[in-house]
Formats: sequence, C-alpha cells, structure tokens
Amino acid sequence: MRTQISPDGSYVNEGMNCSSLDITMPNGEPHGGLTGSNEFILSASGKKISSENRMEQVNQWCQRKVKSACTRKTLHKRLPISRWLPNYNSSDAVGDLVAGITVGLTVIPQALAYSGIAGLPAAYGLYGSFLGCIVYIFLGSCKDVPMGPTAISALLTYQTARGNVAKSILLCLLTGIIELLMGLFGLGFLVDFVSGPVSSGFTSAVSLIIVTSQIKDVLGISAKGTTFLEIWQAIFADIHNIRAWDTVLGLTCIAVLLIMRIVAGLKVGPEEDTLKSRKHRIINKFMWLIGTSRNAILVVVCGAIGYVFQSSAQAPFKLIGEIPPGMPSFQVPLFSLTANETSSGRAESFSEIVSGLGSGLIVIPLIALMENIAICKAFSNGKPVDATQELIAIGVANIANTFVQGFPGTGSLSRSAVNNASGVRTPMGNIYTGALVVLSLMFFTPYFSYIPKASLAAIIIAAVVFMVEVKVVKPMWRTKKSDLIPGLSTFIACLALPLEMGILVGVGLNVIFILYHAARPKISVERLTSPGGTEYLIITPDRCLIFPSVDYVRNLVTKHSIRQSLPVVIDCSHVYGADYTAATVIDSITADFTKRDQPLFFYNLKPSVCAVFEGLSPVDFVVYYREEHLDDLLKERAYKPKQVLSA
Repeated sequence: MRTQISPDGSYVNEGMNCSSLDITMPNGEPHGGLTGSNEFILSASGKKISSENRMEQVNQWCQRKVKSACTRKTLHKRLPISRWLPNYNSSDAVGDLVAGITVGLTVIPQALAYSGIAGLPAAYGLYGSFLGCIVYIFLGSCKDVPMGPTAISALLTYQTARGNVAKSILLCLLTGIIELLMGLFGLGFLVDFVSGPVSSGFTSAVSLIIVTSQIKDVLGISAKGTTFLEIWQAIFADIHNIRAWDTVLGLTCIAVLLIMRIVAGLKVGPEEDTLKSRKHRIINKFMWLIGTSRNAILVVVCGAIGYVFQSSAQAPFKLIGEIPPGMPSFQVPLFSLTANETSSGRAESFSEIVSGLGSGLIVIPLIALMENIAICKAFSNGKPVDATQELIAIGVANIANTFVQGFPGTGSLSRSAVNNASGVRTPMGNIYTGALVVLSLMFFTPYFSYIPKASLAAIIIAAVVFMVEVKVVKPMWRTKKSDLIPGLSTFIACLALPLEMGILVGVGLNVIFILYHAARPKISVERLTSPGGTEYLIITPDRCLIFPSVDYVRNLVTKHSIRQSLPVVIDCSHVYGADYTAATVIDSITADFTKRDQPLFFYNLKPSVCAVFEGLSPVDFVVYYREEHLDDLLKERAYKPKQVLSA
C-alpha cells in the first residue's frame, strides 16, 4: 500500500481507507483533511513553519515557558509553603510543636551516631540537622519529611569521602547542586530505573553493612573497612582486644532499646478507641512517648554513667570525646586541600577532589531521592508525589547545610514515622526540630562528650536492623520469581563490592531483563475461519515491533506460515510503535509471501506505524480494519484453498 506524496511534502495515509470511521470532508477531502508532513512542523496557530524558521519557534517556546513559570499555579507548586501557610491555624501549630519536639529528641542522638558511620566527629551530624530542616519548610511538599542525616547517606558519605571532613562538606555542596539541577531539568524519573527488588536488595545490604560497622564500637575494638567483607576481616583481626565493659553496655543498650520499641506499640484497655477511658488514653500516650523517646532517654542515662566513671583512673568505656561548644561557623567549603588536610599527604586541587569522589556524586543524589520519595509515598495517602519538587527541596537543603559544615542528608524514614505518629500537620514541624538541635549545640555539647560509643552504636543497630527487608521475599516468590534475581544479585553485590557498584549491578540486570522482554514479545497463533468460510492463521504480537524483536517475530511468522500453508493475518492491535529495522523486516516478509503466492494481511495497524512501514514501499502491503473485509481481500487476490487429495 503506497502513498502519493505531493510536492509540498504532505501525504495522505492510505492505510485509513478501510477504516470503519467515515470522516470525509464535505468537499470530498478524505480523512477529515488530515495529512502528514515530512518537511514541516505545525505551530500553535496551525501555520506551517519550515526548518529555516525553527529558531523563531524555539524563541516562542521559551517565551511560553517563561510566561507559564510566572503563574500562581507554578508558584504554589515550586514554593509549597505559599499553598498551606495562608490557612495555618492554632491547631496546626500545636500539632507541629508536639511533633517537632518529639522528632528533635530522636534526631539528636541519631545525628551523633550517624557521624560515626560517616567517619566524622560527632558534632558534624548535629551541624547537618537544623538548617536543612528550615529550608525544607519553604520548598518541601511532604509534611512528614524531617530533613537531616540518615544511616544510608552517612555510609555512602564514608565510602565516597573516606572520613575526610573537608571532602565530606564539599560532597554535601556538590550533591546539593546535582540534586537541584536534576530537579530543574525534571530528571526525577531516573529513580524509576531502580526497581522495587533492587531497592530492597540495596537497602537490606546497607543495613547489614551499617550493623557490621557498629559492632566494633559495641566490642570496643578498632576495625576499618568500607565493604561488608573488609569490616568483618578487620573485626576478626582485632578481636583479641575486645573490651568487656563496652560489650556489656552495648548489648544491654540494644536489649533495652528493643524492649522500649515494643512498649511503644503496647495498648491497654478495650481495642476500640471509643470504649477506652481517659485513664487508658493517658497510659497509652505515656507508653508511646517513652518508647518513641527511647534514643534520647538512653543517651541521657548512658551519658550520666559515662560522666560518673570518667573520673576513674581506668575509664571502663570508650567515649565519643570532646564536641566543640556552640554553633558551627558559617563558611564556604574548601575547594582545594593542602598536604596536611589529605590522607595521602599531598595537596589536591578541586578537579582532583571531584575525580576522587567518583561515582558517589551520582549515586548519593539518586539514593537520597529514593529515600525521600519512599517517605512521601508512604505518607501521601494516595496523593501524587512530585519528585521534581523533592529534588529541588533536598538539593537546596544540602547546599545550605554545606555552609554550616554538614554532610549529605535527606529525609529519614524512621524519623518520618515518628513525625507522622506525633500528629504533624505541616512542614512547619521542622522548625521546632531545628530549634531543638540549635539549643543542644548552644548549651549541651559539653555533656555530649561523656556519651559512650557503645551506646550510640546500639542506637544505630537497634534502628537499622529492621531495615533488612526479609518480608518482601515471600510475596516476590509468589508473584514473579524472576524478580528475585536482580534483588538477590544487588544484595550480594552490595555486600561484596562498594555500594555504587552493587546498585549498578542491580540496575544493569534490570535493564537486561527489560531488553530481553523487548526482544522476545509474546506471540499468539490461532487458526480461525473468516465469515466467508475460509480458514486463515492469525498471529498476534503483544507489543511494539522494534529492532531487538523483529527477527524473532519474522522467524515465528515464517515458521508457522510455511507449516500451515494458509492465508496469514498479523493482528497489530497491540503494535503502537515501530522503527526502520522493523520496516525492513516487513518489506522482506511481504516479499517472501508474494514469492510463495501466500496471502498476508495486516489487521488494525495504527496509521503512525503504517506510515513507518510504507516508507520502504513494501510489495503487496495490505492493511484492513474490519473483519468482514478479509473475504473481499482474499477474492481480490484470487485465493483458492488447497484441496487435500485422498488416496
């Protein structure tokens, strides 16, 4: 089926001639006057714009974008505080105050602990826990997200910056810039390439690595390493130096934290809330508050124990050491390092630092987005999540944290759960969390130095051990067993290799699975009878015809058509796209069928796909759109069923 192309480049798609829709114009012009064009594009006004004037079209597009960016809708979308602040009331303020203080009591001990995971002094976790919170109030779209350091971001920071303070702070700036640029260019969709199984495998592996990295502090020994295997090798190498007091304190703290976690979920009184008395509600709220504040309570108690024993000649516990009092200095991060500021003993320029940070500059922003989007989806109550806005929010927050010497952070799932359970109403709860961190920096840092390292390690272990996603294995096995392959591969690779390599292995396997499915479409073959009584073979591919799959489809079509020796109909109802390679294969198939004098027809082919196939002017390329037309087409081809002769 060929098309007649006019001198101006337009053409009428003759593949629509058999369509059941009659949209002929009154003047006799077919298909409603719709024509395609290979030489022109259409402007918004419907005028033809040649390639010479496309710069003018680009300018008009830019003007439209600028105009759309200056609307109230865009303002509310990109500055979410303008959407909820005008309706802010006293009830919201009370809910945010309670939630903000509760989260603040959680974030302070976690920030001190996560600094150790990042290989930095304890103060740097607090430095990254207050300014980002305030920034998120203005730009964040989810009320439950408390911006700050997380266990995963701390581990990635350590694997990227190797515990160097200056590099960690610069990494925070570069991470924020990359996240902001990804948001401005709408690249939030990149997180969609990390599937659920890969994400579960990555999170589970990270949890085990974090637990492993904290065992050394529970045992009171020294063990360095970046991967799971390296850390365990270092632990066994120094196991003879185990400290009994640190071990007892660490194990006791883990047990107490797990018990208090259970207490937070206990309820007294009748199951139905309406039947509970005021006394029951007070007791339940008290137990929930005690369980939720378990980290803060443990830090206070262990700090007091550390203070009592520190005066003895032989201190039984390893303490986190002195923390500089007061607020961090507001300063620009270092863009070059002297020989005294590097572990290699030689000066490094900005380009050398960036080169040394390597793939962490890409992995950390993506993982931060994954964490944040997971929180937003968990507490969105079915509402859509704006990944672009979240990228902008955490990007600007990380940029701000850089100037107060913080390391990369994002939303924390554990603190978000506390935030939600505390009744947070708006992102304004972050201001109370940030204020509590500021107060702790100004007045309580001298007392933080007495906190034993084993207690902070226990806090981390008791928190991240529940991030191991064992519960997803059984549902995954029931639904689609092949999804376990990328999940388990990611899990094993992240344990044996650096994290960025592990997640690349998982994403790579996902891409291979996607390409395999694209190259091997499902094809159904049926033997049917036309309304006129003629038997024919109908072959139905279930997806687009593109270069990885066309040879596979051609082989199947050829095999079944030769075996059956019947007219063949290719049902293209599910074929929504095609490419040049597919067009060449269709041209070859139609030629083969013509040589065998075997009818071949294409049913319900989309006009856009038809235009691709017609580009090579295939021989005897016939398309129809109504089943009753098949007998007419067979008559036109003078097809006669072959008679089977009996002996």
